[in-house]
Amino acid sequence: MGGSSTTEDDWELASINDAITLVLVGKLGYGKSATGNSIVGKNAFESSSDMNGVTCTCQMESTVISDGRKVNVIDTPGLFDWSVGSKEIGKEIVKCVKLAKDGIHAVILVFSIRSRFSEGEETILERLQMFFGERIVDYMILVFTGGDDLAEESKNFEEYLSGAPKPVKTIIKMCMNRVVLFNNRTKDQNEKDAQLQKLLFYVNRVIANNGGKPFSDKIFSELKLEALKLHEEEKVIDNMRGQSAEQIAALKEEIYKSYSDQLTRITEMVEKKLIDTIERLEKDLAKEQAARLNYNDEIHRLKESLEKAHKRTAESDDKILKLKKRLQKRTAESDDEIRKLKERLEEKTAESEDEIRKLNESLDCHKETAELKARGHCAIL
Repeated sequence: MGGSSTTEDDWELASINDAITLVLVGKLGYGKSATGNSIVGKNAFESSSDMNGVTCTCQMESTVISDGRKVNVIDTPGLFDWSVGSKEIGKEIVKCVKLAKDGIHAVILVFSIRSRFSEGEETILERLQMFFGERIVDYMILVFTGGDDLAEESKNFEEYLSGAPKPVKTIIKMCMNRVVLFNNRTKDQNEKDAQLQKLLFYVNRVIANNGGKPFSDKIFSELKLEALKLHEEEKVIDNMRGQSAEQIAALKEEIYKSYSDQLTRITEMVEKKLIDTIERLEKDLAKEQAARLNYNDEIHRLKESLEKAHKRTAESDDKILKLKKRLQKRTAESDDEIRKLKERLEEKTAESEDEIRKLNESLDCHKETAELKARGHCAIL
């Protein structure tokens, strides 16, 4: 992200600061403010289950953890919730960056176990990557709120994650399994300490993996440069001699106006980048929807072809069954005819044999008669 000599993915490493800065992002009503309160150990952020009672602007609170380090927690409204409008989102991003000053050590992406995972959660990481660059994932930790609900259902966190939708598992994998369950309603101090320690464990791992250097980009650099410039100009004016109070006030008003103009320019730059990001996402979504439509059409065509094939198969099976029945009938009829023919043949054979026997008997009788006659004739002679 940058000017003429940089690209969207160019990075400038922020200066190392003793304080750790965490930024909470996620959808409205998912428990970002309650999670922030759990981290700082007090009700610093307004938290409510009512959507009208949640954070409407960026806010930062600080605490000191057990090892003596200062932790700054920035609670944000629904950053990257396009329904708010790019102008408002742009202002909040600039405000968030101003609060973070030297960079962000970890981005806490908050999900809620109580809410069904939707397309909004699926695209928020993509939006963050498009806006800040691919390496923003290296700074991300996932926090799931609603740990008390799992306890009531007698489920453990691992069981919940194993049954999570595929996009959730993909995000978890991209974040190197840096996942923490938070119960922001618990009164058990041991549970509070345990979940905070696990989060800080992942924060320390993120810091170590990134060489101790917080996330910073062109927006951070420009805002920091303008703030330093304003501070130096204020010092110059404060050290002026021979100027009246009115002249000092006029000079300060001038540098404040210049600073305000620069903030407006940076905000407009952020807004333009947001609009570009939205357009890219919309194009990608349109392509995905078109591909999905083509896929659905192809599936529909295949189903129709399959149904027709099944119908043809059923018709063929019916024809084959009918032919089998006809064949069986004809075979049975043929067997009956053959049986009758055999019976008739046997009858005829028996009749012929009887007739032949009778003829033979008659022939024998004639022979005997002829012989007797011949003998009688001889006797007479």
